[in-house]
Amino acid sequence: MIKNIIKGIKAYTGAFSLISKLKLWKFFLVPIIISVITATIIGLTAYSLSDNIGRFIAKIWPWEKGIETFTSISSFLGAAIIIILGFILYKHIVMALSAPFMSPVSEKIETHLTGKHKHEHRITSFKEQLWRGIRINVRNLFKEILFTIPLILISFIPVIGFVSTILIFLVQAFYAGFGNIDYTLERHFKYNESIAFVRKNRGFAIGNGIVFMLFLLIPFIGIIIVLPLSVTAATTQTVERIRNENELIKADNA
Repeated sequence: MIKNIIKGIKAYTGAFSLISKLKLWKFFLVPIIISVITATIIGLTAYSLSDNIGRFIAKIWPWEKGIETFTSISSFLGAAIIIILGFILYKHIVMALSAPFMSPVSEKIETHLTGKHKHEHRITSFKEQLWRGIRINVRNLFKEILFTIPLILISFIPVIGFVSTILIFLVQAFYAGFGNIDYTLERHFKYNESIAFVRKNRGFAIGNGIVFMLFLLIPFIGIIIVLPLSVTAATTQTVERIRNENELIKADNA
């Protein structure tokens, strides 16, 4: 697991130069616009809702004594919930809507890496790529929220809370990496086969997603460069792993 996480992180090495070499930056224009618009809408919504959620949580406290302290904690809790859910929503909205633009980019990178201009994989349309992206990311959105909400509650328990915070980050990283990997997988595998592939390579997905999440912490620039670099890094590793699996299958059938 740890070895694959490190490989997922290292895959970012050379991603920028590969994008420039293959002249792919122009293909990222629409996804970058989608990313900026989505981040702006979610950011403004989060800012307007955080205080309201804090006041709503504060109503749980039935006593006068300690109400100020509990209200302060509630405001912090409300802000934390909004930030975490905001990150979750941002990832999946951007990845779903960017699928028809990222899949062709992934294919160009794969062609460069393999040297094969004619691939033996599924041919999908813009509409099919968009639907696949929506389907994968809606599934991942609900799964991520299901895991994250209990972890948010646990995070306020002393000592254990620190571990919970790390787990929240890793869960977010896994599903971010999942989305990046699927831009390549959609050409090679059906829906359920892709899920099985990512589960088998969850360490790689986490490694890719860790850097993805760290990029989002960089003000403004992060949301611009996060998709180009993350998708490129994911594609290089995914293509290699698919090729290795195919070679093993051929060896077993020989």
